[in-house]
Amino acid sequence: MNTHPLLFNLAPAKPTTRDIARQVKEHGGAEGLSDAAHLADGATYQEVICRSALNPVKGMPFNWTLNPYRGCTHGCHYCFARRYHAQFELNSDDAFSSVILVKRNFVEVLRKELDKPSWKREYVAVGTATDVYQPIEGQYKLTRMSLEALALSRTPAGIITKGPMIVRDKDVLLELSRRAGCTVYISVPTVDEEAWRTLEPGTAHPLQRLRAVRELNDAGVRAGVLMNPIVPGLTSQPARLEQTIKAIADHGAAFMGTNLLYLKDGTRAHFMNYLEKHFPALATKYRTLYRGAYAPESYAKEVRGMVKMLQKKYRVARRDEDPKKTPDEKDPSGAQGRLDY
Repeated sequence: MNTHPLLFNLAPAKPTTRDIARQVKEHGGAEGLSDAAHLADGATYQEVICRSALNPVKGMPFNWTLNPYRGCTHGCHYCFARRYHAQFELNSDDAFSSVILVKRNFVEVLRKELDKPSWKREYVAVGTATDVYQPIEGQYKLTRMSLEALALSRTPAGIITKGPMIVRDKDVLLELSRRAGCTVYISVPTVDEEAWRTLEPGTAHPLQRLRAVRELNDAGVRAGVLMNPIVPGLTSQPARLEQTIKAIADHGAAFMGTNLLYLKDGTRAHFMNYLEKHFPALATKYRTLYRGAYAPESYAKEVRGMVKMLQKKYRVARRDEDPKKTPDEKDPSGAQGRLDY
């Protein structure tokens, strides 16, 4: 299949991401995107042309990533990918969840890269800078076609998502698993209703995501849960941790992994503003706890101990028993500090 579904009619020549950055800068915001489509979900979608699909990375347990979209309507306040939007002169606040760049030629570029004799069929992490199963994927199907290309080229992959839409692609995931290897990582930081609503305003209900985990495993696709991130003071209470880990076990996850929230530039500014607005008392504690990007090791050790105990109690396999790790799971470290679970 060499064509892509059209969501809207645009001029034949699509801009590059560099063109978009220039337009946004010149007009002082997304209003400069004259060819963008404004859809009923309140987001602005701008089709762009990409020069490459496979993105080389360093310092991770893998060397390549795939991201057919930039920006994400899930709008999770803690999302580490918010800072990437600044590369396009867009802010990491509202623009991250309301201005989505769609790489219109992504699949054809990917196919060409996978067909190169130099491609060594290395493991590829799919969905590291945006959610590849956010709602617009239902129209474009760029993720599905990318997985088809990976399967055809016998390239192993791991897919990270909060989108239950992934069950639509069980057939492709099974084929990829058979040909090269495939693991699905579903992100479910908490099943607590209050915490979910405030932290992840645009996502599907956590239990919908866990049902997707069960459905994928029942279909023969290896799927586990990333309980990432644990957000101090909001999802880190022992009762909330136990509620979530029990739900993960009840839905038959093949494994689970977790780590504490980390706050780097871009993401940090947005998250602290969010706390100041909605949880001012907690914001004061965060300024002590997060003197740098990571919570102090002493605090992290306490949380890891609690999680390990609960994993053992509910017999959930650890993520470190899985051959691949995902990019947001580095061990936290930093200055000493303390915040109640």
